Amino acid sequence: MTHSSPPTPRTAPVDVVLPCLDEAAALPWVLARIPAGWRAIVVDNGSTDGSAEIARGLGATVVHEPRRGFGAACHTGLLAADADIVCFCDCDASLDPGLLVPFVRAVRDGDSDLVLGRRRPQGRGAWPPHARLGNLALARMLRRRTGLRLHDLGPLRAARRTELLGLGLTDRRSGYPLQMVVRAADAGWRVEERDVPYRPRTGRSKVTGTWRGTWHAVRDMRTVLNQPPLAPKPQETAR
Repeated sequence: MTHSSPPTPRTAPVDVVLPCLDEAAALPWVLARIPAGWRAIVVDNGSTDGSAEIARGLGATVVHEPRRGFGAACHTGLLAADADIVCFCDCDASLDPGLLVPFVRAVRDGDSDLVLGRRRPQGRGAWPPHARLGNLALARMLRRRTGLRLHDLGPLRAARRTELLGLGLTDRRSGYPLQMVVRAADAGWRVEERDVPYRPRTGRSKVTGTWRGTWHAVRDMRTVLNQPPLAPKPQETAR
């Protein structure tokens, strides 16, 4: 991981991690909606359209992750964050990062440990049928695995940085968002789901825009679901 813009001179109250691969057209819309005082961390995952330069010019902190993979970009952003609360949001203008304000409030007030956005499609093409079916199947498998009655495994989410790092997330592909939820459930976190509007993305999806992309994502996530729960830490066992 290499930093290509200087760190923010003060610690922001919230960091928003934005994994980015060729999102030049969407970045102005997304970054304009970061709540005032929060820091946007754009993780460039090998863009060739000038995304990193655009993000930097719009005031975002930019870090580079050369290893391709959604999880690799997300985790690099998490490691670059220093705020108490860290949020995640896609960088394709399908989700408004301003929607994270009540998510952060719930975490900060101690009402929830992890808040997830349940996507509600707005307009034709916002969520292709094959992607929606794959997500529904995974939500059902997640329920059987953890007991969490979630409907979506969407990318809009908020939690405390230190606790997220403590989950020991290892997936660096499409299974990263699911592994976060599974390990949070295994750790006894309070996981909450809130409805959020889901817009047609700007540009073509790198993951769920095709049946093949959706299949690879589902495969990665099924691998995560088949992993055994982490063993309790020594101090937890001694209690």
